[in-house]
Amino acid sequence: MEPLEEIDDPEGTPALPSATLAASAGPALEMLRPRPRAAGEGYAELWGLSWPVMTSQVLANAVSLIDIAMVGRLGADAMAAVGYASQFFSLAQSVLFAVAAGCVALMARAIGASDAPRARRALAASLATATVTVLVLTALTAAAPRTLLRALGAEPAVIERAVPYLFLLLGSSVLLAPSMMLESALRASRDTRTPMRIALVVTTVKVLGNLVLIFGAFGLPRLELVGAGIATAIAQIVGLALFAAVLWWAPAGSPLALAPQDAAGGREALPAVVRLALPGIGERLAMNLALLVYFRVLAHYGTAAIAAYTVGIRVLAFSWIPGTGLGVTAATLVGQALGAGDARHATRIGWRTLRLALGVAVVLGALCALFRAPLAHLFVADAATVAMLEPFLLCLALSQPLLQAHFALGGAHRGAGDTMTPFLAAAVGNWAFRLPVAFALAYGLDADVVWIWWALSIDHLVRTAWLAWSFRRGRWQAS
Repeated sequence: MEPLEEIDDPEGTPALPSATLAASAGPALEMLRPRPRAAGEGYAELWGLSWPVMTSQVLANAVSLIDIAMVGRLGADAMAAVGYASQFFSLAQSVLFAVAAGCVALMARAIGASDAPRARRALAASLATATVTVLVLTALTAAAPRTLLRALGAEPAVIERAVPYLFLLLGSSVLLAPSMMLESALRASRDTRTPMRIALVVTTVKVLGNLVLIFGAFGLPRLELVGAGIATAIAQIVGLALFAAVLWWAPAGSPLALAPQDAAGGREALPAVVRLALPGIGERLAMNLALLVYFRVLAHYGTAAIAAYTVGIRVLAFSWIPGTGLGVTAATLVGQALGAGDARHATRIGWRTLRLALGVAVVLGALCALFRAPLAHLFVADAATVAMLEPFLLCLALSQPLLQAHFALGGAHRGAGDTMTPFLAAAVGNWAFRLPVAFALAYGLDADVVWIWWALSIDHLVRTAWLAWSFRRGRWQAS
């Protein structure tokens, strides 16, 4: 389901066989050679670097929706099992995002300063940090999965279906760790198209695996939810192999041309990676643990509320894509500008990405609000789930400007190496606003679930205001 979420896709390139893609990676990686920053990134260049990231996100979310559409045919228990298991995978994935943000910040600064060896050392340290961290999280989750699921309020029938699927997702997260670091290295070098091409291949493998394994095509056994998990693991294996091929074909002297001495030198960069990653990990843990608690609040309203949340997040995740894509671009360009010693240009990049994100958010949010009923009926047949899903979609649609604004501004901060500010904004937004409001509404006032949906918007409002104030203040320039 979400394992593909942070893998980039190609720009309008047709699907290529894996061997062809790997063979063509060498020439494409010429753009990885250290190069000076362009005289000034305008809206066209910002969009040009962002749209391959957005395409990757579209593919990832399409896979997620395809999963939901297929799993939805297995019943409400299977749908809820996916929701619960995905929370733990998202926790591991989010920690990887934090390490990846540190990787981008360090590599982008080194590339902006035309120091490829320093960029490679940062990549080596990021690979080691990501792998060790995800192994620890996976082991902790795998030690007592049923206890954790019960703590979230999962019903016994849902737990039994969720556990095998959860183990497959955890295995996929281990494969995802090195892939995400290599993807981040490509993005830090302004290559957003190679990861996009890999995402296209991975997406194809995942969809075909679902078709074959969930329902038992071509004489194979019908594996249902386990089949979806196996398809995810196979897709991650393919993705890792392709990223390894990119690493192998990287031209000498490029930021990706890792050598044994870079791995040894990575020890020098390890403290910087950890310093940047820790607030990012704190941010991700704050958000994902808050989501787990929020999930527990939703359990107060029954399985239909859990299913509505699971479907709604995936449906409207498409409309968040511009903000996340522009945030990735802002991180790269802000980091490179600061590495080149141009803080004023870094500031201009941040505000430009914010304006682009807001403009697209208004249009997409309006479309999602207008078509929320058809969207709800497209993915859900159960009447009780639809009744909860429609107001949830409206809430998410109207929150789009806030969501995309803090995605873009958060990316600019992270590219500057300021991972603490996004952490504080997320912690306060979730733990001081979203959860207290949701608990008061659910358990204090016994309010309708509609009001629980709107607690989400308060969190995003707080985060956007905090990040905008911080960016205008300018202390991130000295991070």
